[in-house]
Amino acid sequence: MDKFIIKGGASLKGKVKISCSKNATLPILAACLLTEEPCTINDIPQLQDVKTMIGLLSSLGADVKSDKNKVTICAGNKLSLEAPYEIVSKMRASYYVLGPLLARFHKAKVYFPGGCAIGPRPIDLHIKGMENLGAEIQVEHGYIDAKTKSLRGTNILLEGTSGPSVGATVNVMMAASLAQGTTTIIGAALEPEIVDLANFLNSIGAKIESAGSSNIKITGVKKLKGGEWTPISDRIEAGSFACAAAITHGKIEIDNCSPEHLGVVNLILRSIGCEIAESKNKLVINAASNLRPTSIITAPYPGFPTDLQAQFMSVLSIADGTSLITENVFKSRFSHALELNRMGAQIKIEDNVAVINGIKILSGAHVMASDLRASVALVIAGLAAQGETSVSRIYHLDRGYEHIEEKLQKLGANIKRVTDK
Repeated sequence: MDKFIIKGGASLKGKVKISCSKNATLPILAACLLTEEPCTINDIPQLQDVKTMIGLLSSLGADVKSDKNKVTICAGNKLSLEAPYEIVSKMRASYYVLGPLLARFHKAKVYFPGGCAIGPRPIDLHIKGMENLGAEIQVEHGYIDAKTKSLRGTNILLEGTSGPSVGATVNVMMAASLAQGTTTIIGAALEPEIVDLANFLNSIGAKIESAGSSNIKITGVKKLKGGEWTPISDRIEAGSFACAAAITHGKIEIDNCSPEHLGVVNLILRSIGCEIAESKNKLVINAASNLRPTSIITAPYPGFPTDLQAQFMSVLSIADGTSLITENVFKSRFSHALELNRMGAQIKIEDNVAVINGIKILSGAHVMASDLRASVALVIAGLAAQGETSVSRIYHLDRGYEHIEEKLQKLGANIKRVTDK
């Protein structure tokens, strides 16, 4: 099992290129099941989650040809309609195949998904969406068994108790693309990855309007064609590198990113003392010598992303004063706080609020990652810590960050990957 060994203390400087978004790539790959014609997706990140999705599509019978960071998928007319447990259990986004299979073949059997241990993430809205479109759903023995004579467009309220659901919006939008009539998703997720999926679907013949708003209109078509697409850049990776610059008092240029997708994140960075310069596809962050405390409340887009909460907790652990982080999306997403405290941080958890009393410097320690974003938060903390930090269980990190140690090394970080014997 691999781990990272980090010797902290270096200020990061230089340029880093951000990869295409994992959270955009995964649903786009699943959407290739909606057509029998070939679809080519460019610049896909070399991540474990992406490999898992490609493996799932192959297991369903799709013809998959990979060439470095490009993959061509041809999902012919003879596919298996059952997503196997041994693949689905590895990654939550596997349930994205439900909507495409149901829409195109009128039947699908998908086992309950796996993924990071960051609290309960129910799939009731996915089931509600498919039932509203006319599917019959049975949930038994750990899987969803869905069938329909035909999907029919309707108005669907998808907003749940914790706000809009990205996954349910994705699944319903894909299924409705081949349904009869018009579907309106009310309370849709607003994330840029939703817009990117809609743009891809429209490029292969779908009729989707107002993606990126709370009401998305989908007019079903009989058939979709093939095409080619390059997903948007990863705003969470960009925000993670901004945090790495902030905690090390560095200055880095973040290329191939969309600053408009980081609106509230950049506001927080400025509020704690960082200088941010934005252009069309680039962001330059120049961190102050002393960081100020702040308060953060996570919320669905365009609010502060829960996927950057852990990274900012690392940064605020050395801010000059007391900070608060309120986690409103995944209430149990604070496992990294205990590990940061092993490095000397002073963090107390009260229900869904983290109280962070900043200290001058963190100390290197042996820490263990529990999920994807916790992994990178501990790496970020190690970059600023005095002495050596060992981060184990980084297979979580490999699910969402492409060659992160190589990118950090080019910025001057002393980090290496080693394999435990």
